[in-house]
Amino acid sequence: MAIRVAVPKETQTGERRVALVPSVIKLLDKLSVEILMESGAGMESGFNDDAYQGVKIVDSADNLYQDADVILKVQPPTVEEAGKLKEGSVVVGFMSPHEGDTRVKTFTKNKITSFSMELVPRITRAQSIDALSSQASISGYKSVLLAANLSPRLFPMLTTAAGTIRPSTVLVIGVGVAGLQAIATAKRLGAIVEAYDVRSATKEQVESLGGKFIKTGVTAEGEGGYARELTEDEKKQQANVLANHVAKADAVITTAAIPGKPAPKLIDQATVERMKRGAVIIDLAAETGGNCAVTKPGKDVDHNGVTVSGPKNVPSALCQHASEMYARNLYNFLALIVKDGKLALDWNDQVQADSCLTHAGEIKHGPTRERLEGGKKS
Repeated sequence: MAIRVAVPKETQTGERRVALVPSVIKLLDKLSVEILMESGAGMESGFNDDAYQGVKIVDSADNLYQDADVILKVQPPTVEEAGKLKEGSVVVGFMSPHEGDTRVKTFTKNKITSFSMELVPRITRAQSIDALSSQASISGYKSVLLAANLSPRLFPMLTTAAGTIRPSTVLVIGVGVAGLQAIATAKRLGAIVEAYDVRSATKEQVESLGGKFIKTGVTAEGEGGYARELTEDEKKQQANVLANHVAKADAVITTAAIPGKPAPKLIDQATVERMKRGAVIIDLAAETGGNCAVTKPGKDVDHNGVTVSGPKNVPSALCQHASEMYARNLYNFLALIVKDGKLALDWNDQVQADSCLTHAGEIKHGPTRERLEGGKKS
């Protein structure tokens, strides 16, 4: 009998994404699985129940959880949802492994195998599974549109009968996936784009997108290609140069986040107060405390005429395409653990081993195990 893969409706407030979209159904058919879905699960993303051809639509989430062998989620299950999972079943999705201790304990108690999309290793073979990157790309794009919407200035240069409008300057701090997409989007809107990252190796990526890489006069590269720790004087020099660029920018996008830790503070209040009236900061790290000292998660703050926005769950704002990308990430992961309609877990596979949070009553993720069990081996 083929395993049952189930998709419940997301319950977290403001979450509009869904773990399965109609275009991925044919791909899942290749795995010879039976697909169940809670009625209305795709509605917020623009997909009616009748768009899911070949999928068994279930009215009750309780029945869904009890019948499913594999559950696909966007947000982590609530403690209540975790308690409804069938013993020995598998759940795949974002699991917030650095928090949610009660959820993790429920997983271990019920011998749930949980895979966290945040823990998928950043290796070439796993690029098609990397949901953090797919969703960060959406966040980077949307952040620039948010900035343009809040700014009282036009982004492109316009030459009109009423005179020439100079282009806005957009500064992107953090040149990861979100930062690169923000650079590209700001350039498409016609802005002058500057970017900064502690890794000077990102300079070539910034310039390839038409941005100008900010040089602080400090390099973090050490011997053998490894980064070295900066001296206090170098840290001050770095901060001062960056602050000068922030103060002159019309819009700033910050993207720096550290898994399991508060976001690093890159813009202090004094720097915000140096910015011109009408300037905008979009802080993509708001959910983990923010990169700006003025940021308040989920709110737009007017600080001396500077708008500091701390949007939460940005990918959900573009839920249709975000869901399409995420659903493909999940399918590519399922293709590793499902063979001919059966579960085929392989702990010699780095992707499966590294992304596993709990299995067979044990916590497999080292930092989570350390937090809950004091480093007890499992």
